[in-house]
Amino acid sequence: MTAAATKTHNTRSPGSTGAGALGREVLVLGAVVVLGTIMTVLDLTIVNVAIPTLGRDFNASISTIQWVMTGYMLAFASVIPLTGWASERFGAKRVWLGSLLLFMLGSGLAATAWSIGSLIGFRVLQGLGAGMILPVGQTILAQAAGPQRMGRVMSVIGVPMLLAPVLGPVIGGAIVDQVSWHWIFLINLPIGIAALLFAQRLLPEAKPQLGQRLDLRGLMLLSPGIALFLYGMSQAANQGGFGDMRTAGTAVTGVVLVALFVRHARRRGPMALIDISLFARRGFAAAAATNLLLCIALFGLLILLPLYYQVVRHATALQVGLLLIPQGAGAAMAMPLAGRLTDKIGARVVVSAGTLAAMLGTLAYTQVRADTPYLYLAAALLVIGLGIGSTIMPVMAAAFQTLSPAETPRATSALNAIQRIAGAVGTAMLAIILQHAIAANLAGLHAGTQAITALTPQQRTHATPALAEAFGATFWVALGLIALTLIPVLLLPPRAEGANPPQREVQR
Repeated sequence: MTAAATKTHNTRSPGSTGAGALGREVLVLGAVVVLGTIMTVLDLTIVNVAIPTLGRDFNASISTIQWVMTGYMLAFASVIPLTGWASERFGAKRVWLGSLLLFMLGSGLAATAWSIGSLIGFRVLQGLGAGMILPVGQTILAQAAGPQRMGRVMSVIGVPMLLAPVLGPVIGGAIVDQVSWHWIFLINLPIGIAALLFAQRLLPEAKPQLGQRLDLRGLMLLSPGIALFLYGMSQAANQGGFGDMRTAGTAVTGVVLVALFVRHARRRGPMALIDISLFARRGFAAAAATNLLLCIALFGLLILLPLYYQVVRHATALQVGLLLIPQGAGAAMAMPLAGRLTDKIGARVVVSAGTLAAMLGTLAYTQVRADTPYLYLAAALLVIGLGIGSTIMPVMAAAFQTLSPAETPRATSALNAIQRIAGAVGTAMLAIILQHAIAANLAGLHAGTQAITALTPQQRTHATPALAEAFGATFWVALGLIALTLIPVLLLPPRAEGANPPQREVQR
């Protein structure tokens, strides 16, 4: 990297360094990033409750309608590897604004969709914009805050990011019931306009590095690899396993492409789409491994919780959203404190405590029955939320604390890609295990999660005790996965370093 580029990357906002409290400028940046980001996370779940309405209005089957969600998710994930290079080449602010504009364009077009094909296409356009917004926003905040305040700045964006999936079904249900499905997408426009105006004025400028060349071969390997893997895993979760050769073949093809990218990146070095040499550092590698295992465990757990309420307790999508509020409340309470403690005593102690809390809450769910009191479930869910709020963002902060500002963009791409892959693995793994547990208790039911939720009320009532027992057994597996994360947690750096590591002089 040239000296000029190094100087540009190490430029931070006035008053952004140091170990003091988050200044007004960083808090304002966090608010702007959250305003733009929260819509993209909401859109991962807010559409779920509109699926029956969309199927009726467009006269489409459930399998076709599912692509309204799947297309968004795949597009969202496929552009994540591109964010690091794009931030360096064009400047993080320009990429963030452009991504938000693309997301808003997709939202506006989706609201005017005239067929199921056009709706799916516009959702893909939405996802292409949405996928870059969070990673680029994290890069902006990480470079502005400095290592000593990384825990607190991650907690700024963490609270709404963890609340959004919980609130999505509630907001979506209210909009569909009271207005129409069109407003699920139109609501993004006024929020997006406000985010654009504030961002144009408040986000820091970064000089583009005109010499940056896109690692096209890496892009052609990694982005399709992630998309194919995520699609294969989502299909496996819905179908109850990898019995279908197309599902297994899709997932395996994705793994092969990602492996080929790793080999390519080792040869290309720092000029690769994602600089995998960062994983040679013990602190970053420990944080990445913790991030991987935590997301496998917690994302897997997060599919079990709503399914339990839907299948065993016969709750609607709107009711599920309300029942999951204790989880979001626990995360919201824990995250600010976890952020401060991470900056003060390091991530190792904080994440260890959060992992134990998540284990305790999950242990309570291993005892669920068909008539378990809702107060018991809410208390356990609150504890799980406390654990989630004390783990994922502190781990991200620990990873960023090992980086120089110039390394942050591509490292952010890597960490977000890891989260998406891990989430897909955890979701598919526990969905498949749940299905096998149900099949063991209820002979003849061998389909995936879609078939479970499609049971008639009479079938569910008859099968409720056996279904509850299957969920309890699967929660034991989730508990074991959470416990497994304690291994890399103990390898996390004990506390934040006083400064970023020295910048490597690399000509890109």
